[in-house]
Amino acid sequence: MTPEAVTALMAEAIKITLVVGAPMLLLGLVVGLAVSVFSAVTQIQEMTLTFVPKIVVVFLALLLTLPWIIEKLTTYTINLFASIPTLVR
Repeated sequence: MTPEAVTALMAEAIKITLVVGAPMLLLGLVVGLAVSVFSAVTQIQEMTLTFVPKIVVVFLALLLTLPWIIEKLTTYTINLFASIPTLVR
């Protein structure tokens, strides 16, 4: 296995990780920003106000994107297993 092959595998793994995690992270960021603005405008400093909406939105995003995530990960895994014979020689 050449260093270029290892680098390509690692780059693809990092890319798929970022693509799969992006929907939850972005929605958590948007909801956190909205809650922070709401908290600053109303001057309500409650910790559960910032925590609960983010958890709910991230969980819902995970439920909605789960089929897509599974498809991406299985495609990556199948391609990785299929490329093992070419990597070993």
